[in-house]
Amino acid sequence: MPRYEYRCRTCGDTFERALPMSESGSPTPCPQGHGDTVKLLSTVALAGRAGTGPVVAPPSGGGCCGGACGCR
Repeated sequence: MPRYEYRCRTCGDTFERALPMSESGSPTPCPQGHGDTVKLLSTVALAGRAGTGPVVAPPSGGGCCGGACGCR
């Protein structure tokens, strides 16, 4: 189940809740019972499989159109 992060506008507390995606937009009170909360945007960093190094696109022949116009 996904975890969502919220911040209470009343007390400033930041907290997480595990909710089904279908309930992610439902009102979520803070642990102190205040109802004025806002869902925070989270960022997730994903990379290739562990130990494989960075993901690099293979060479395509160059330029904006694959090199057919000589724009390498």
